[in-house]
Amino acid sequence: MKPQTRNPNGGETDTPQIDATDMFDIFSAKRRQYALAYLTQKPAAIPIGDLAEYIALTEGEPSYDRYERILTDLYHNHLPRLTGLGVVRYDEAEELVELAVDRCVITPYLRLTDHADA
Repeated sequence: MKPQTRNPNGGETDTPQIDATDMFDIFSAKRRQYALAYLTQKPAAIPIGDLAEYIALTEGEPSYDRYERILTDLYHNHLPRLTGLGVVRYDEAEELVELAVDRCVITPYLRLTDHADA
């Protein structure tokens, strides 16, 4: 099973296909689940700081120290994995993050997590 994205005109997009095993690996970390749930709600790129703040609030520890640790974890761990598999795009110069695949690719996997409402 390989999720694919399609454009509204019926043709496939140039988004790479993502193996289901890779998708389950992506969703094995809570912070990646939180990040993807948040990104599926956003129509455009968002600052990485906004994403870190959302995760800190979701984890129930919205302190500045916690925010900084989450920001570092996103930058060094989670974003490289997500960008490497083509799920998100991260513009390092602008510090903006956005989904690189259609929401419909991510949503079925979110339904299997605690983020079914995303």
